[in-house]
Amino acid sequence: MVRNIKCKPTNICMIIFMLCLSVRFVEYFLIETDKTAIGENVLHKVVGIIFLALALKQINLSWRDIGFQRNSFVSGILKGLLLGSVCFAVSFGLELAIFILQGNPAHLEIYISSFSLTGSQMKNTDFVFFLLCVLFNIVNVWMEEGVFRGLFLKTLSETKPFMQANFIAAFLFGIWHIVMPIRSYVNGEMSFAAMVLMGIGYIILAGIMGIKWGLLYRITGNLWAGLGDHLFNNTVATNMLHVVSQNGADELQIVRIMAAQIISFAFVIAIHTYRTTNVR
Repeated sequence: MVRNIKCKPTNICMIIFMLCLSVRFVEYFLIETDKTAIGENVLHKVVGIIFLALALKQINLSWRDIGFQRNSFVSGILKGLLLGSVCFAVSFGLELAIFILQGNPAHLEIYISSFSLTGSQMKNTDFVFFLLCVLFNIVNVWMEEGVFRGLFLKTLSETKPFMQANFIAAFLFGIWHIVMPIRSYVNGEMSFAAMVLMGIGYIILAGIMGIKWGLLYRITGNLWAGLGDHLFNNTVATNMLHVVSQNGADELQIVRIMAAQIISFAFVIAIHTYRTTNVR
């Protein structure tokens, strides 16, 4: 198949990134879908998938070419879900232990909430909300993995070493997430200093996650393992399973997520290093 590339790979990535980021800002600041009955900003993810499909058509790539192979779907997803569940089991345990040491025993509860930097007030237990949560997060991870790992790594790796391409994609993934603290600051829910601190933290944390999922892409040759791990992080660990103490719910959620991601990052780095060393 003849490739039809009218601009450099870096430019392609930046164009798609800026288009997706612009729509993300519009939804977060103007539409605010997460404050409606839907409870999630999912519209810009749908638009992002459309942008991705148009970009693939423009440069003559298929979904398979960027990591969505059919033959490894089930095994890849299961591996990703297993990685996420094991690492978050450890981080949930650590979180509960911290509360016990503070003399504030906590317990786990299952319900649907929307992710919020300042504490979500949403709490639903109806089956339809669980179904919508899974559906919306599938759209979420399909768009983010398809764009940031699939398209970006595929195109950037054509002119750059893989690790350099992976760092660029991960950095953009970090920038992608700073819209949340910016909105919290604009809405008066967060001070400027807290916004800056949270923004830097997001770039680092999302960057680590992006590097990890990029390495999983390289190790497995597809996006499914990273997508499964990403899905567990967003669906179960963030929206479904909560730690509730006397002071409220999910006080240490960001600590829980960071702990799990550092553990899984170390594991993936070890696997990648082992395989790279053996190949050499």
